Amino acid sequence: MKTINLAERILHRDGLMLVIDKPAGLPVHARPGTAKGEGGESLEDHFDALRFGLPRPPALAHRLDRDTTGCLVLGRHPKALRKLHRLFLEGRIDKTYWAICRGVPEKLSGTIDAPLKKGTERAGWRMSIAADGQPAVTTYRTLKAKDGVSFIEAKPKTGRTHQIRVHLASLGAPIIGDPLYGELPDDDRRQPMMLHARRVIIPISKSKDPVVVEAPPPKWMAERLKSLGVETPATR
Repeated sequence: MKTINLAERILHRDGLMLVIDKPAGLPVHARPGTAKGEGGESLEDHFDALRFGLPRPPALAHRLDRDTTGCLVLGRHPKALRKLHRLFLEGRIDKTYWAICRGVPEKLSGTIDAPLKKGTERAGWRMSIAADGQPAVTTYRTLKAKDGVSFIEAKPKTGRTHQIRVHLASLGAPIIGDPLYGELPDDDRRQPMMLHARRVIIPISKSKDPVVVEAPPPKWMAERLKSLGVETPATR
């Protein structure tokens, strides 16, 4: 098992929830149908260290892809988890992602309204845009473009699997490092995936302001942004 100190990656902690800075390279949970500890290591295997005096470990309020980094929200007990699930389901949690893409969208900002459907291929399953798919909406804006590379801020309004990755690829701006979607040179495919959950805004309490949490980009992404002329917060 990898040595991961999730306690050092906590971005926010209160009595209801934790927000951690998810590292790249681990799925958040085991594959469906496999018991804990089976089917390969997952981030959930490390949640026991995040009890902080509570009788059970926290649990996932949503998911991030294996190679996506940044803000991951955990509920600390069942009541809080139910509330967070409802907020995500109702689209009341504001999510902002950063992506570095090969190519520049023809329209530098806008809304992508393209239903997504899960399909199967010889090498495994992947999502695709399909008229009979589930509704999927992403707003985006291009923050910087240089030498055929774009820095895009994306805000998913729905929570479909691989949504941002498929939607940006459909604009001709696939995410650098994405192993599945869009047309990328081999060197881009070999890079770490440049998709980062930058910010979440969570209206967890009716009597308090929403909780705003930001995660600094990983080192490799910060370096790529610097090459585009974008200064970023300190990295881990």
